[in-house]
Amino acid sequence: MKNSLYFLSLSLLIGLSSCKQEVKKKEETKARTIQPVDRGTLREINKADALVNEAIDAHGGQAYDTAFYGFTFRGKEYTFHNKGKAYTYSVTFGKNGQDTLDVLDNGKFVRKVNGKPITLSEKDVIKHTEALNSVIYFATLPHKLKDKAVNKTLIGRTKVKGGDYKAVKITFDQNGGGTDHDDVFMYWINPKTKTVDYLAYKYSTNNGGVRFRSAYNRRNVDGIVFQDYINYKAPIGTPLKQLPELYEKGALEELSKIETEKVVNLAQ
Repeated sequence: MKNSLYFLSLSLLIGLSSCKQEVKKKEETKARTIQPVDRGTLREINKADALVNEAIDAHGGQAYDTAFYGFTFRGKEYTFHNKGKAYTYSVTFGKNGQDTLDVLDNGKFVRKVNGKPITLSEKDVIKHTEALNSVIYFATLPHKLKDKAVNKTLIGRTKVKGGDYKAVKITFDQNGGGTDHDDVFMYWINPKTKTVDYLAYKYSTNNGGVRFRSAYNRRNVDGIVFQDYINYKAPIGTPLKQLPELYEKGALEELSKIETEKVVNLAQ
């Protein structure tokens, strides 16, 4: 009996020792696999975060967190209501004698025509969700740049129209970055005012494209800064860093004006 207990205890000890060695091997392998972040890279990431956070503060800061505004864009009436991490966006427009209301409530899209909900295909739900999201996204820039899926890289200083700007590149994680997570943006931030005076982006949907925007008509509406943009087109493949130089040379094609009109604070 004693011998049986001895061999049982010995087997348990050997088994535990093997388990510990296996765990140790896995931890060592994991340590070799995960590359430490270079301190210089980390400093650049922190600088990019700080620059973007300063821009967000300059355009509205914490006022964005509870902002409830309405505005007109290209004949349609939009609203956005931020409630911390929750939100409700809407757009109202009339067409062919019908009044349409689209509402995006925390990611859930609903369309009503003449007050009655209608059923849309999954494809149409995605299309209208993206359209509504896009308008609010640009109208409230740079607010959304604080999302977790946003990656920021400091590019350096650039001269634009005689002004000195700090440029930051924006990419998105696939997880949480939306359907257009492969889009790439660049923002030129005024180091004195901290405002976003110029921005550019490249996208791959609808055969792709490259755009550059110049801000104008900046105004503060009850703590939130709104601004309009002249929208320019560049040939596909043009590096975003080259756009300010092409803009100064007049080599970009003007496409449109992005104007948010009749902005009103609905929380008052």
